Amino acid sequence: MREDTPRISIADADDRILAGRAADGDVAAFTILVRRHTPRLRAATRLITRSTLEVDDIVQESFVTAWQRLPDLEDPGKVQPWLMRIVTRNAISRVRASRPCQDIDDLYSTASGDTSPDRVVENTAQMAALRETLDGLPSLQRDCWVLREIGGYHYDEIAEQLGTSVSTVRGALARARRFIIVRMEAWR
Repeated sequence: MREDTPRISIADADDRILAGRAADGDVAAFTILVRRHTPRLRAATRLITRSTLEVDDIVQESFVTAWQRLPDLEDPGKVQPWLMRIVTRNAISRVRASRPCQDIDDLYSTASGDTSPDRVVENTAQMAALRETLDGLPSLQRDCWVLREIGGYHYDEIAEQLGTSVSTVRGALARARRFIIVRMEAWR
């Protein structure tokens, strides 16, 4: 007699399994990856572009690229950093191709689910302060900080992404962190 093993829902599967299935053409598995990773990719894109105007377009283009290139992904267990690399490249390309612009929606966004008026005002002010602080960083420091702190990249991945050395990344991150700590002291 065969013992039945409990089946795991595809929604509960880890990224490695989902990426493997998606690489084989499983649209449902890819849809779960999209839902799972969209918030982080949107946050990284927004910080890179410093605007909400094109975030959804950039993230969507990145997922189209990911769908097309999934069969080439060597390690399905590393799908999250791979997706982050794709969206980062797309966001940086978009920034380089266009002038930066201020989006009015930035003024009303909140960082948490608390929508009380006091919290909305506080979140809006804090996010504005962080955006202003990030805008004050040289582009290399800002890109390193976003990739590390928002994207979760390792130093070597950041170096590869930005075409620089690991020691340059470490130095840029150290300077960026010091700058951010000083500028954001009032929000601690």
